[in-house]
Amino acid sequence: QLQLVESGGGLVQPGGSLRLSCATSGFTADAYAIGWFRQAPGKKREFVAANRKDGGLTYYADSVKGRFTISRDGARNTVYLQMSSLESADAAVYYCVAKNPTFDTSVYAYTDQYEFEYWGQGTPVTVSS
Repeated sequence: QLQLVESGGGLVQPGGSLRLSCATSGFTADAYAIGWFRQAPGKKREFVAANRKDGGLTYYADSVKGRFTISRDGARNTVYLQMSSLESADAAVYYCVAKNPTFDTSVYAYTDQYEFEYWGQGTPVTVSS
């Protein structure tokens, strides 16, 4: 059974950094696109970052580009989201997601929440002084 378990969320000051982890199990993560979405209270869930399975093409939301980095550690079956220069607008519950292997190469296929079949339970990030 495919599982995604996030960790690493917590309280961080504005301008600080945090690294989220997503432990994957039950599937060969290298064959799947993996990403991160987030949802702040009272707001819609939004795309953050995603990494395709085939050679590492990566997508980022404009709001996090240059500040967040998605990466994988195949040996540990773990996906990371390194976040830096955090702002209050980054406060949200962050979800790790995975997508069944596909031949679809459109950007939409890797940035729309309904394209991802598997979701973790989420880990909260609070940005406050």
